[in-house]
Amino acid sequence: MRIIARRTIKEFWEDPAYADSEQALKSWFAIAKSAKWATPQDIKNQFANASIIGDKRVVFNISGNKYRLIVKFNYPYRIGYIRFIGTHRQYDLIDAESI
Repeated sequence: MRIIARRTIKEFWEDPAYADSEQALKSWFAIAKSAKWATPQDIKNQFANASIIGDKRVVFNISGNKYRLIVKFNYPYRIGYIRFIGTHRQYDLIDAESI
């Protein structure tokens, strides 16, 4: 998969308040980059705790479910667009299906 906006997650882990997310986000990125996901089920097969939500978005639990990562996928083109990374509290304040 081609992951668009890696900078978004890099800026997140560079914030001292979220520095504990760095290794988990780097691990997720490495897995996603080498993945060949063609369907939401392919993602679920690899990340059982991921939540498939509307408009081709997937919510990944990061750092033992401390953070949430939303990625919008274009499966035919094998592209993932990072739409959001934040804490559960921050996640609760957004509309995950339209962000």
